[in-house]
Amino acid sequence: MADVQVSQSKGKEKHKGKKKSKRVGVRIDMTPMVDVAFLLLTFFMLTTTMNKPQTMEINLPPNDPSGKQPIVEVPESNLLTVRVLDGFKIFWNIGRDKPAVVDGSERKAKLIGLGKILKEHNKANPKLITLIQIDNKAKYIDMVDIMDELNVNDITRFSIASMKDEDKKLISSI
Repeated sequence: MADVQVSQSKGKEKHKGKKKSKRVGVRIDMTPMVDVAFLLLTFFMLTTTMNKPQTMEINLPPNDPSGKQPIVEVPESNLLTVRVLDGFKIFWNIGRDKPAVVDGSERKAKLIGLGKILKEHNKANPKLITLIQIDNKAKYIDMVDIMDELNVNDITRFSIASMKDEDKKLISSI
């Protein structure tokens, strides 16, 4: 493990009359420490779990040969529109109905209320498509929370769009 080596010098002493103390050399064997380090390294490498990044698959409609996005016709009775404004204000409506506010004073309460609305209307109409319109001033986490709520409620038919000026005027009139 560790050795003490005593050096024996046979040279002349410079200072006569004074005895020079002998220097003791110490040699430490590092092999056991390296063994323990590799043992710990292999232990942690083999026991940790590697998580795959969680992603959501999104299917987009194919482009026309001309390069334009196709226009998909959806009956208004099969369209649930969810509008998200800056400050996480959520409005929803079906077709051309007057938009209603999702109740809740806190973010979590609003998400629970939205989840109930989504679940209820999707049970009533299995052909329902949810259109999510998000204001450009809204935060990214708002969109992520809405998509998580769709995922929790097993809603697979949805579309995401940015909010237009007509939608902002409609909401501001409420």
